[in-house]
Amino acid sequence: MASPETPTQPTQPRRRSPLLLILALVVVLAASFGGWQLLRLRARQLSPAASSQSEAWRRAAAVVASSLPAEPPPEPEADVEPDTLEAQREALFETMRKRMGLADEAVERIRSIFQSTKVMSQGNPKTTRHPMTRAQCRKIRKEAGLQETNNPICGAKNMVPLFDPGAGQTERDARVCIDQFEFPGLACEYPVVFVRANQAAELCLAVGKRICDAHEWEGACAGALKPPEQEYFWGPERIETSYKHNKPREIRWAYGLQKDHSKCATGSFKNRKCSGSYSDCGSNTYPAGAFPACVSSFGVYDQHGNAAEHMNLPLKPEELASTGQYGSTEMKGSWFIFQSYEAHEDDCRWRAFDWHGSRLMDPESHRNYHLGFRCCKNVP
Repeated sequence: MASPETPTQPTQPRRRSPLLLILALVVVLAASFGGWQLLRLRARQLSPAASSQSEAWRRAAAVVASSLPAEPPPEPEADVEPDTLEAQREALFETMRKRMGLADEAVERIRSIFQSTKVMSQGNPKTTRHPMTRAQCRKIRKEAGLQETNNPICGAKNMVPLFDPGAGQTERDARVCIDQFEFPGLACEYPVVFVRANQAAELCLAVGKRICDAHEWEGACAGALKPPEQEYFWGPERIETSYKHNKPREIRWAYGLQKDHSKCATGSFKNRKCSGSYSDCGSNTYPAGAFPACVSSFGVYDQHGNAAEHMNLPLKPEELASTGQYGSTEMKGSWFIFQSYEAHEDDCRWRAFDWHGSRLMDPESHRNYHLGFRCCKNVP
C-alpha cells in the first residue's frame, strides 16, 4: 500500500538582502547622474582586492555615491539679522558677491565706500525692526510666480530697459536700463540707507552702473521714458524749474492712476523716539520686491514706499548723469510709513522743490534712515 503523500510545503519568497536593495538604489541614482560608467570602472578596479564580486560592487557604489553632487540646502524659513554693523555689512557683501557675480575688486571697492562712514547700512542693527523677513518675501514672490530678470539688452541681472511705447518704441530702442530693486538691486534684500548722494553715485560705479537722472526714474515709474529736452527746463533756478515741471505733469503711480498706498511697502512704523539720527531711528524697511502689485509696467518695484531714493537732477544739459556728469540732488518716491503719514507727494513725475538740496557730489549731501537709491546703466 502506498504511503501517504507528504504534504507540500508552501514556497517561501526569497528574501532580498537589505544590502542588495541599497546597492540597487545607489546604482539607479548613479545612473541618473551619469555615474554608471564610473560605477563599472570602480567595480573593476576594486574587484581583485574584494572577497567577492558583490563586495566589489558594494564598495564601488559607496565611492560613486560619495562623488555625486550634494543637493543644495533648502532656503531658510526665517532670517537671523546680524546684531552688529560690521556683521551686517559683511553678510551683505557676501550676498552681493554670490548673487550678482561680483569680482573681488568690485566687492573691495564697495567695502571701502561703506567703511568711509560709520552709518551706511541696511539700518542700525540696534534700532531697526523690519516688518517682514527675507524668507517671507521669497515666499510671496514664489507664490506670485516672480523670477529674477536677466535681459541681455541690459547686460546685468535685475535690470530692465526703458523706452517710450507711446512713440512706437520697443525695448530694442532703449538707451538706458534701470534696476528693478533699490540698491543693492536684489529681490528680497533690504535697501541700503544712511547713504549720501555722492556715495550712491560711487556705489553705482563700483557695480558697473551709474546713478539715474531724475527723468529716467520718473519714466520707469510712469511707463514711458521721454527725452531730456521734454523733461527739463534748462536755465532757471531749481525751485522755478521744478515748479514748471510739476504744474502740467501727468499724475499717476507705478501701479495705476489712483493712489493706493496699501499696494506698496508703506505700512511700517517710525520708532517712537526717532529724531532723525542713526542712534535712535530704525530703518524699518521691507525686503525689496515684497509687494508684487507695487510695480510699474516696465517691471520696476518699490518706487513708492520702502525707501526714498537719491537721483541726479540736471539743471543744464551737461549735467546729465547719462553723459558722465552730475547736477543737483533729487529725492524720488516715498518711504515705509506713508500709510500713516504722507510727508509729501509721491506720484511718478513729482519733483521736490528743494528738499535738502545740494550738488550731487557734495560730500555733505543729505542722508537719513529712510533714504536709499537705485542705479541705471547706459545701453551701448
